[in-house]
Parts: sequence; C-alpha cells; structure tokens
Amino acid sequence: MAKYKIAVLPGDGVGIEVIEAAKIVLDEIALDAEYLHGDIGWEFWCTEGDPLPKRTIDLLKNTDCCLFGAITSKPKEESEKELVPELQGKGLAYYSPIVGLRQMFNLYANLRPARAYPGNPLNYRDDIDLVIFRENTEGLYSGVEFFPLPEEIKSALVKHHTKMAKFKDVPARDIALSSRLFTVEGCERIVKRAFEYARRKKRPTVTVVEKPNVLRETSGLMVRTARRIQKDYPEIELWEANIDAMCMWLVKNPQNYSVLVSSNMFGDIISDLSGQLVGGLGFAAGANIGDDYAVFEPVHGSAPKYFGQYKVNPTATLQAVRLMLEWLGEEEKADRLDRAIALNIKENKIKTYDVGGASTTLEVAKNIAKFYKQG
Repeated sequence: MAKYKIAVLPGDGVGIEVIEAAKIVLDEIALDAEYLHGDIGWEFWCTEGDPLPKRTIDLLKNTDCCLFGAITSKPKEESEKELVPELQGKGLAYYSPIVGLRQMFNLYANLRPARAYPGNPLNYRDDIDLVIFRENTEGLYSGVEFFPLPEEIKSALVKHHTKMAKFKDVPARDIALSSRLFTVEGCERIVKRAFEYARRKKRPTVTVVEKPNVLRETSGLMVRTARRIQKDYPEIELWEANIDAMCMWLVKNPQNYSVLVSSNMFGDIISDLSGQLVGGLGFAAGANIGDDYAVFEPVHGSAPKYFGQYKVNPTATLQAVRLMLEWLGEEEKADRLDRAIALNIKENKIKTYDVGGASTTLEVAKNIAKFYKQG
C-alpha cells in the first residue's frame, strides 16, 4: 500500500493543463503515493448545481492532502444563467469551492512564499524572499453577508452601536452588510504559525499587517495578539505596519521584509502584490494548511482564454508540489525540486510566454523533471 493518498483536483480551464504538467514531474519524483482524481469546478456547477460535489468531499476525507489546479468563478447572475435548464430557478447559488474547502477542513493558514529566483527577468529585485501567512477562514471572507439587511439586525445595530446612527433612516432593503469577523483563536493560531515558521527557518522578523488605527476592534485584536505571542519568541523581532503603508513599502523596500502575517483580505492583497514582485502569478503558489489536512494550489485562476493552448507557466503549480512535499515531511525531495525549478529559470531557455518564451506548459515541466533527475 502506498505511503500517501493524495487527492488531485484539476478543476477546469488551465487548471487541467498545469496539473498535467505536475504529473510529469511527480512521475520523476516517484513519491510513494496513490493519486486519486476528484471532481470540482465550473462543469459540476453547471450540470449538478454544485461545484464541490459530496463525492469529492468524501474523497478528500480519505486522503492525506490535496493538489488543486484552478477553477472558473463568475458573478451570481451569470452563474445562474449557465446552469442546465432543469436547475435554473431553484434558488441555487454559486460559491467558491476553494473557499468552501478552506472552511470545511479548517485550513486556517494560507502560506504564500514569494522568492526571486536568480535569472528570472520578471523579478522586481533579485533579493526578495518573503513568506506571507494569511488567515484563511475568518475576516471579510467568512461569508457572513446580508442584502437586503434583515430589519431585526439593523434595529439591533442601531440600538447597540452609535456609528449606525447615520444609517437609521436608510431602509433595510437598501443596505448590504459584510461582516469582518475575527476570533481570539483565529488570531492566535495564524500568528503562532508565522512565528513558528520564522523560528524553524531562522528568519529574523515577523511583520503583522493590519489597520488598527481605523479597524480598532478587529485589526486591534490581531495586533495585540501578535504582541503577546512575540514574547514567546524573543529571538524574532515583531514589526507592525498598516496595510496601505505595507503596499508602499513592499514596492519600495521588499528586501527588508521576511515573514508577514495578516487577516484574510489584507493577506490576499499583499500576497498578490508580493507574487508580482517575483514574476507574477505564474510563479505564485499557495498552501492552505490546517492541523491535519492541507490543500496546495497555484494561485492563478483558470484563464479560460488560454485553455487548450498549453501556454501558461506551470512553475506556480510545481511550487505548490514543492510545498506539498515539504508539508509531507519529504524535505529532500522538496529541496531537490526547488533546485530543479531554479535551474530551469536560470537556464532561461525553456520558458513560457509570460517570461518572453514560446515553450509549452508541458515542455517546461519536462525540463524541470530533467533537472530533478540530474539531482
């Protein structure tokens, strides 16, 4: 029996192609694993009214971790129009299956490395080496939203919060509300993950990125938690930055930062910004990690306009494979794959369109597999 069971969810669009590329490299790595295909994405929304079928959830519950490709996502009205006729008008609402997975499996830590590989012509600077820890299940993406706002909730808010006074005479039917929910547990566990990583990797600083001067209760809770937890890690400095200033500093002096930790939406923003500093989404991978399960993914979307052309950069997906190997404890294989990716970039011959090349997704994967084989 294989040592690991790994769910593979290609999704749709170029997700199918980058997972095909990942399989080329995984075949060379020869991990002692059984790979189990699962259904997820737009096709299953359109034909079944569910982009994350129960059979896929059951599959995930019987695996050690998951490698995920990409999925198409569209606004509410468009989504309903693309359902098969027999499912339209039944009140079905599209939701992001990857967000659903994060919440269902309590994958509270989103790990996003952003490192400049030598020789990458798209590097903003060659000395960038950032790791971002984004809280993955709370905050503005927790999904607690209302439109229209129920009258009883509006009345309670007017009664208990002075800032609601200016909305007192606005009809509840004209108010949309999204809740930014933080818990003490949620703040503690993401901050601890960031500090534990910094200690393990011997990184000197952790920067908490929030906005406590305006979002006093939610961001305030995160910052206070970081200050408290830092006391258990005296060898690591805690820096603090507001989200708006952090975006400026990441462009001005990204080399000064090491580990960043933030809430869900702010972490989303600085993750994509940091990814662009080291080449763009073709180089950006993410790990969604809980206490006993994890989902690994490239963070680019399904890019439907490129589907079938095999032109997108598979490096992000192969970085996701590297993160998966590291999480599984296969450090030697992870490091070897990292060296293979670095050699492919440094060689600067087999490369996709985003880096100024004309190679296909699978050609890049085959070249990286070749470098992996060489050690």
